[in-house]
Amino acid sequence: MVTIITYQPAWPGEFQLIASELREALGDLALRIDHIGSTAVPGLDAKDRIDIQVTAEQLSQPIEDAITRIGYTRLEYLSDHPPYGSQSPANQWIKWVFEPPQGQRPTNLHVRINGRLNQRYALLFRDYLRNHPATADAYAELKRQLAENLSDPDTYPDVKDPAVDLIYYAAEDWAAATRWQPGASDA
Repeated sequence: MVTIITYQPAWPGEFQLIASELREALGDLALRIDHIGSTAVPGLDAKDRIDIQVTAEQLSQPIEDAITRIGYTRLEYLSDHPPYGSQSPANQWIKWVFEPPQGQRPTNLHVRINGRLNQRYALLFRDYLRNHPATADAYAELKRQLAENLSDPDTYPDVKDPAVDLIYYAAEDWAAATRWQPGASDA
């Protein structure tokens, strides 16, 4: 079952605690550590799961070792979905995903390669929603309706992804118009 809850002001602080542990474990292996996803957008209702993106030069054994040493478990999931209609090479969407250590609050840890489309996508999507509250509100309503009405919760991402793509394409237009660049890392 997918549950969407109201925005929790504690989410940024929870991210900071987890990110500081990751920064200590990864050191210079992490080029950036960012709070991404819905919990990173003030006021946006979301699943109570902190999404974190670690940006690295490459997906390497030292990165995996550093993350698993502090209790994370790597999942077999290896790729983001490319936006509908994208002609980009598959290697632009490769990533690693880790589950949090036992007892840590629910977290999705994404490790993506610096400069790849999926690394940029996560930051752009977050920043676009932060700057477009009406879009964020409509997105929250879509997530609530999906969570309440889908008979098979495993299809939640399959149904949500096309809507996310619509927002992403609007975000790309916004990025071009504003000359958007990712700001400093969150941690």
